Amino acid sequence: MVGRKNRLRQRSRLAGVSCVGRHRQGFTLIELLVVLSIIALLLTLAVPKYIHSVDVAKEAVLSENLHLVRETIDKFYGDKGRYPESLEELVSEKYLRSLPYDPITASTQTWTIIAPTQTNDSPHAKGKVYDLKSGAPGSTLDGKPFADL
Repeated sequence: MVGRKNRLRQRSRLAGVSCVGRHRQGFTLIELLVVLSIIALLLTLAVPKYIHSVDVAKEAVLSENLHLVRETIDKFYGDKGRYPESLEELVSEKYLRSLPYDPITASTQTWTIIAPTQTNDSPHAKGKVYDLKSGAPGSTLDGKPFADL
């Protein structure tokens, strides 16, 4: 009887399992499914808030880019006495480092350029870029069209 127990102990040591109690080598399928379902439940709560935060950040970047480019156009007009012919002229004249980025369309080429109008205050307005608007379709989370920012 003693010899049999010794042989069982030697075999179990080789197999990585003790005679006294078996050590589990992993999780059961049920345990894995429970953990995965809890993770999925938590993700359904977190993902919508994350997506909303990304949309709010894109709108803030768009608004700031428009504000900075409009200020730059005004500075160009103050220095040169005319409006720029294109956005690229603002870059080539070192008023901007690069063309502004529209985060909604993920492009620098979708801007809508507004030309200056001939008014009584400025009958000889020269140049082609008076204002800049986003060319993105749709509206902000507040319901305001992107083109009206």
